[in-house]
Amino acid sequence: MDGGVRVITNPTVAVRLTSPLQEFEVNRRFNRGISIAEFKGKLEMVVGTPASCMELELYSIGDQFLQKLDDNEALLGSYPVDDDCRIHVIDSSGAQKGEFSDLSKVEKFEISDDAYEKRTDSVRSFLKKQRVGRFNEEETAKKEAELAAREAEDKAAADAMAIGSRCQVQVSGQPTKVGTVMYAGTTDFKPGYWVGVKYDEPLGKNNGSVNGKKYFECENNYGAFVKPLCVTVGDFPEEDYGLDEM
Repeated sequence: MDGGVRVITNPTVAVRLTSPLQEFEVNRRFNRGISIAEFKGKLEMVVGTPASCMELELYSIGDQFLQKLDDNEALLGSYPVDDDCRIHVIDSSGAQKGEFSDLSKVEKFEISDDAYEKRTDSVRSFLKKQRVGRFNEEETAKKEAELAAREAEDKAAADAMAIGSRCQVQVSGQPTKVGTVMYAGTTDFKPGYWVGVKYDEPLGKNNGSVNGKKYFECENNYGAFVKPLCVTVGDFPEEDYGLDEM
């Protein structure tokens, strides 16, 4: 270290930390008044290397090597460490990259559902006591009844739609579209009842196929599936876009 005088105005410094055990930089702020030994102790939790196995290299903002931080009794601020400098942690413990983030090597605690059910200090026990979510029988029954009623409405609406009927589609947040009913019923891609519509314009998302299964025929981007209650069947003639006019 040189014997020059450094004037420090900020008691802390923000540095970039790198290590051969990590694939990314970590940004942290430290007090300049801590010793290098204390600094290494704080780095243990950041990079996973034991303090006793660390060698520290200091690089400038432009990543030019400056010097090693090799005096454990010296203060961090006694080195030319400025904001956005990089400190590279060299690991001599023999650890491999990703070793500290590889969860497959972590021994997992497992408990049977019956044993978990009997515990009084679990999240499930707390939810039961507070009657939250599925443990609120009245609220659960109400939601199930609402869902069943909605599905019954969807089924009735889908059953009433004749294939080939002209229709208008109004989905919340989207412009009104006009087309022809091509399919009505259940599907493999989502539960419940759906209506397949061939739009008059290329405002759809498919060609009547979803996940490789063909439900009806139409050109690409003319087909869509919507919930039955978004579809109104009626006298909706196709727009004349003047294609036959010169």
